[in-house]
Amino acid sequence: MNWAEPYGPPVETRVRVLTWNVWGEYGPYAERARRIGKVVHEHAPDVVLLQEWAGQALGYEHAAAASGTLPCAVLSRWPVTRQEERQLPGGRMPGTALFCELAGPRGPLQVFSVIIGSFRLDESEVRQAQVRALTAFVAETASRRHPALVCGDFNAPPDSDEIRMLTGRSAPPTPGLVFYDAWEVAGDGGPGHTWSNANPWARPGLYPDRRFDYVLSAW
Repeated sequence: MNWAEPYGPPVETRVRVLTWNVWGEYGPYAERARRIGKVVHEHAPDVVLLQEWAGQALGYEHAAAASGTLPCAVLSRWPVTRQEERQLPGGRMPGTALFCELAGPRGPLQVFSVIIGSFRLDESEVRQAQVRALTAFVAETASRRHPALVCGDFNAPPDSDEIRMLTGRSAPPTPGLVFYDAWEVAGDGGPGHTWSNANPWARPGLYPDRRFDYVLSAW
């Protein structure tokens, strides 16, 4: 067996994934809903992972959802063969994680739609606790034999302790479970801000532009 390629020769497969915290029905929702639908239609992702989901189906045949204060959803071109949800304890607002196994064209694709509940800048410790609960959930539900994607709103920038725990820049909370950051690996080289003051609905929060949302692939 070739130690460098224990899986055999690579076969190129492309999956287009979109993750989006759609902020429920807050603000000018009718206009926001129209724009959300337009963006999804234009980019035509295979899998859409939504946080603070408000019931949007967006034309996808297959869907799964996790309820609660911070609901999450997975919309897919491919059937959902297994699903499970988990609350991520810690702080005043628990996070939510929804796991779905999809019947992809080359075999099972495992995806997690995630929102970390704490958004305050001074609550890194709370987010770290929720990340620990998340990685335990991933290890418990996902098979290492098939691709796994963890996508969502972590309310933390890439250099934060909570994200460094996931990307191998500090000790991982679940030994052996480390993720690649898709924007870092394959982005356009820009900052990739997902909280942007160019968004008039975000601007009143008075936060600086940051990247809080991620597509992470398990290594």
